[in-house]
Amino acid sequence: MNFTVDWLAFFLIEQPQDEEAPKTVRMARYLSHDDYQKSELRDFLEGEYARIAKRKVELNPKTEGTPTKLGQFVLEPGHPLESNPNYALLSRLLQADTAGESQAPCQELIQSYLRTSQVRGGVMIVARTRLELLDERYVFILKCDFEQKTAVITDEKSLISNVQMAINAKNMKSLMYPHMIESGMNDPYHVKIHQFSHARYFEEFLRFIEYPQTVTQIVSDEVISLARQHIEYTYPEETEERLREEEAIELIAASPKRELAEKWEHETVMEAMQIITDRQPEVELKFKLDHMQIRTLLADYGTNLHIAKVNGRYLVLLEGEQLQFERGVSPVEFVKPKALADLVREIESRSLAEREAAPALAPSEEERPPWE
Repeated sequence: MNFTVDWLAFFLIEQPQDEEAPKTVRMARYLSHDDYQKSELRDFLEGEYARIAKRKVELNPKTEGTPTKLGQFVLEPGHPLESNPNYALLSRLLQADTAGESQAPCQELIQSYLRTSQVRGGVMIVARTRLELLDERYVFILKCDFEQKTAVITDEKSLISNVQMAINAKNMKSLMYPHMIESGMNDPYHVKIHQFSHARYFEEFLRFIEYPQTVTQIVSDEVISLARQHIEYTYPEETEERLREEEAIELIAASPKRELAEKWEHETVMEAMQIITDRQPEVELKFKLDHMQIRTLLADYGTNLHIAKVNGRYLVLLEGEQLQFERGVSPVEFVKPKALADLVREIESRSLAEREAAPALAPSEEERPPWE
């Protein structure tokens, strides 16, 4: 997959010493195809366009921190794609055939980027390319932040020299438009954006592009919706108990960490799980049992993963045909597994012994008799 660069715009964004001061463009250069072929940028960006195009992306990422996402142009009902300002700008960049024609839309783009909160100093590159053989046009917007404390080897006396403004393509942020579904098949409604940074400012500077919900958000919304339906079915009347259940669901929806609610029977959980996994088969199930982390698929619940309770303590049973260990040999690898019935009896007896050995709680002041 080879891309030919028709023109390229290069902007050096200066980072003022005063962090509160606005960022400015210290240098701007517009390169034609021939200028680009003779420049050092060609070697610096060699292979990057194809790497960005081949990078896998999902319509609904698994988590919010997924580095590669698909952004969709925001459209008001009844309005065409051309009514979106960000689409209009990217289209102008796509249609610009020369470096001179690209200057006005590039200036509009860079000014929009500079108005973004938390924008950092570095290099912004805008390139209009064509996919060889198919002659398909694509716009790439690339951002390299300045590297900190970078040095180069000089000579045997000074050894190294400090580099004030260095950039690296390794952690480069990128935006590609249109989204290439596969070679020769494009999606004009989406852009592909990539950034590793926890600060999401590279997503923010095109304000009329939205990012679809993550799989986690979709599943959470579905579970809350099913929970509300279950409450309506269980409590058809507006009773205090129903109100308490509805409040509990709202707290669960807003809480980042939750404990086992113990509200639904196993069959109800299986029905709800089936609805979700039919739409999202690869949904993960992650939870902690005390300090132990369990990570599996939601579809494993009820078949390969079971949850039980023994004398007030939770028991998580994982079922499978093969048990493998990774690096770091431990004595557990040599164990002969106990029978499940024996293990449950052992847990019950240990739990009972722990309860009997626990010291009785001292009576409170109100419970003490008056003569003490």
